[in-house]
Amino acid sequence: GDTVVAISRSGIAPNGVAKSLAVDVADGAALKDACESVVDEFGPIEVLVANAGITRDGLALRMSTEQWREVLAINLDGGFYSAQAAMGSMIKNRKGAIIFIGSVSPFLGIPGQANYAAAKAGLVGLARSLASELARRNITVNVIAPGFIDTEMTAELGAGLDVILPRIPAGRIGQPEEIAQVATFLASEQARYITGAVLPVDGGLGMGL
Repeated sequence: GDTVVAISRSGIAPNGVAKSLAVDVADGAALKDACESVVDEFGPIEVLVANAGITRDGLALRMSTEQWREVLAINLDGGFYSAQAAMGSMIKNRKGAIIFIGSVSPFLGIPGQANYAAAKAGLVGLARSLASELARRNITVNVIAPGFIDTEMTAELGAGLDVILPRIPAGRIGQPEEIAQVATFLASEQARYITGAVLPVDGGLGMGL
């Protein structure tokens, strides 16, 4: 089967992961070193799923420089550095799939999320530029745009979720497995002709984005 390596700030390994590395995704040099160690131990990197993300919500008028920069550093810079660190192996191997986990947030205009929406929108532009650069190397680059998914981040919404649920045509929030299944498809041979795409997985919340 496939060998999965997780890179995270905590370094805690989920079940089924061959190895977990503690790396700050906002540190490009550290990510490059981590990817090189993965290649040395396991062979070429074939798939990258860039999933790091945080929120620091607040109205733009009162948003601090720290709130803005921290979210952009993890959600956008981290995506770029991760792709940059992994693509060398993919180019050498002439095969790969880069998958960014974005959000429907940039398309919905959610108040209090100027930093988060800007970062996730930036991933779309990043993905499409990379898709153009890497297509001839047999490397696909796509974005999954989840809606509200049953995660710790969503749980922090509390009662606010009751306001959101009626806006979701499916009538429920999504499950992490539903995002993983789309990522698995984008990494498969069946998706080799899909690149530069944004795939919403949101129960219809952002219909038409």
